Amino acid sequence: MNFSVTDNDFFKETSLLSKEEKKGTITHKSPSNIALIKYWGKHGVQLPNNPSLSFTLTNAFTETRLEFVTKKEGESKSEISLEFWFENEKNGKFEQKIRKFLESLLPTQPFLGFVHLKIYSQNSFPHSAGIASSASSMAALALCLCDLEKNLLNTLQNEEEFYQKASYLARLGSGSAARSVYSNIPITTWGQTDSIQNTSDLFASPYSLPIHAIFQNYQDTILIVSAEEKSVSSRAGHALMENNPFAQTRYNLAHSNLKKLILALEKGDTETFIEVVENEAFVLHALMMCSSPPFILMETGTLTIIKKIQKYRQEKNIPICFTLDAGANVHVLYPKKFEKECLTFIENELKPFCFEGKYLIDQLPVISK
Repeated sequence: MNFSVTDNDFFKETSLLSKEEKKGTITHKSPSNIALIKYWGKHGVQLPNNPSLSFTLTNAFTETRLEFVTKKEGESKSEISLEFWFENEKNGKFEQKIRKFLESLLPTQPFLGFVHLKIYSQNSFPHSAGIASSASSMAALALCLCDLEKNLLNTLQNEEEFYQKASYLARLGSGSAARSVYSNIPITTWGQTDSIQNTSDLFASPYSLPIHAIFQNYQDTILIVSAEEKSVSSRAGHALMENNPFAQTRYNLAHSNLKKLILALEKGDTETFIEVVENEAFVLHALMMCSSPPFILMETGTLTIIKKIQKYRQEKNIPICFTLDAGANVHVLYPKKFEKECLTFIENELKPFCFEGKYLIDQLPVISK
């Protein structure tokens, strides 16, 4: 894979477009991801202020179907033609968001103006509730757009280039979406760092360093503490980092925590893994509370669940831990070998603090041998 690319490498002209009418249907399913090293704070056009590392999930995903037909002679090629459905219903709010995203791509991806698009999207989990629905949805859309380019322009024939560009486009829609295009890769990184070779701010990459057996097929049970839309969007939260007095300290800490986590993943060091992962979750929410204006996304149930997890870990000596995204819901992480005990604990002790008793049992993709 070429990691010395610039934005210009992703520009596409319409000169390769065939004059024949083309139409078709493209479908992609992209997973949510949960960041262990958090991305919080950006510059430029969706570029991260620190590197991030995430677990890819399996059961929390967005499936997107894109139907296209090339426009007829005389129809405007400088405008986006779009209809959007979410969960089998026309959704004006989401259509406006997707239209704005596609319009932003027109200067560099002008072929998007040569087709009528119908997009159908659905999630396996509640959207806008802190389970990275924007990540999975924008990743699925980006993969569809790359397949559309491949169909119309006969480009992106190389698989690595295909996924590199999909990650690049997904990033422009939602930063964490850059990490969600790799559905069969258990761990991904995004953001340039000297700790991992061939990393870039422009797109995410499959994690290339050793992973101990205990972290392969890791489990993540997502506790739905709240199914309501977040009171503050992640985009707004990122913007508030610009004036956060602890911003630079946080970025330095992210690099330090990444180094610790890399060693833990290699050595099978669950103690350090837990220390880093829970610290990253607390720091993320502390940054929100230190923003101006401050905001709190944790709920009472979130804090109760955290305390119960920490107590259970201490009493049972089981390497179970938690992390949080930018929301109230809790990701409970534990090795596959402790699945039975942890699920019993979740069902008996944590379920009562979930919205309508809901939780989603998930895991990393199994690494193929």
